[in-house]
Amino acid sequence: MEDVKEFKRALRREKIAAREALSEEDRIEWSKMICERVIATEEYKKANVIFGYKWYKGEVKLDVLEARAKADGKRLVYPLCISKTEMEAIEPGAGEDAWVSGYMGIMEPVREKGVIIPPEEIDLVVAPCSAFDDECRRCGQGGGFYDRYLPKCSSADMIAVAFEVQRAEEIPTDEYDFAVPAVATEKRLIRRDTK
Repeated sequence: MEDVKEFKRALRREKIAAREALSEEDRIEWSKMICERVIATEEYKKANVIFGYKWYKGEVKLDVLEARAKADGKRLVYPLCISKTEMEAIEPGAGEDAWVSGYMGIMEPVREKGVIIPPEEIDLVVAPCSAFDDECRRCGQGGGFYDRYLPKCSSADMIAVAFEVQRAEEIPTDEYDFAVPAVATEKRLIRRDTK
């Protein structure tokens, strides 16, 4: 078990470094391509409530997805960390003061200005990751927030987003790790065979 944790820590460091080494121009262009790949899916088309995130450091930027979802009349909700291990979904209020720098400096909705959305009302989760493999196993930032939260999203489709430089040959998992059905990169949409 400790060997798996240490391997994942090393993998996380390696893939975050690869992601952060991308040029800003590539990150912007490839993020746009990833967003367009998500927008083209049936999961996006049928979703009314989309759980996204505010990108942090080298993560895939979701601004193109956000703009399109707003134009399509979809509701956007975001994570708010409520402890060192748990998060909830908040539909943010209007205005710049509806956001605050939260856990690890990530922008989060101000709870008092937003609306808490139960996880079972979410139709699509677009999740970040530090690494992924071709079986759609994802490695997060190490806090386990998404691994704990995603199983609660009982009605949601899920797509992780990442750059190809974050691809690993294989991500070892334990009983708490949550694989997603699909991963979108700038080059492809990978779907896990669930049969």
